[in-house]
Amino acid sequence: MKFSTVFAAGIAASILSATALFAGDITIEDAYARSSTPTSKTGAAFLMLKNAGDADDRLVAASSDVAKRVELHTHKDAGNGVMQMVEIEGGIVVPAGGMHMLKRGGDHIMFMGLTGPLEQDQEVAVTLTFEKAGEVEVLIPVDHERKADHGAMKHDHSN
Repeated sequence: MKFSTVFAAGIAASILSATALFAGDITIEDAYARSSTPTSKTGAAFLMLKNAGDADDRLVAASSDVAKRVELHTHKDAGNGVMQMVEIEGGIVVPAGGMHMLKRGGDHIMFMGLTGPLEQDQEVAVTLTFEKAGEVEVLIPVDHERKADHGAMKHDHSN
């Protein structure tokens, strides 16, 4: 194989890994994972889900070998100014023609019982299961340095 062919293939692979992942009408963008400390037994992943389709879809589950359990979580006001993390029952709706941000302090993918530390710049393989789009494999980079609002866009989640 010629060097130029290998080089072109490498460039194409780099471009594909830098762009959004598509699953039917669902696009997954701006994903990252983190844990609160290097020895933490829990971690989380955050990402943007966009739906270019004409019908709502729903993220119903997530799985990964990085943890013993993986759940869809959100924060709920438990009263007295205390926020509690709880599992989301029924999944996360991604509205037709809309988006849903999984972010710190809101909806997210929770890794419980990490099988090893989440190391900076490591990629975590996660399978997202959608009601309509089906299973989507995504590699999520670990980024402990990212600020909570880094890359965030303002979104209306009132529907």
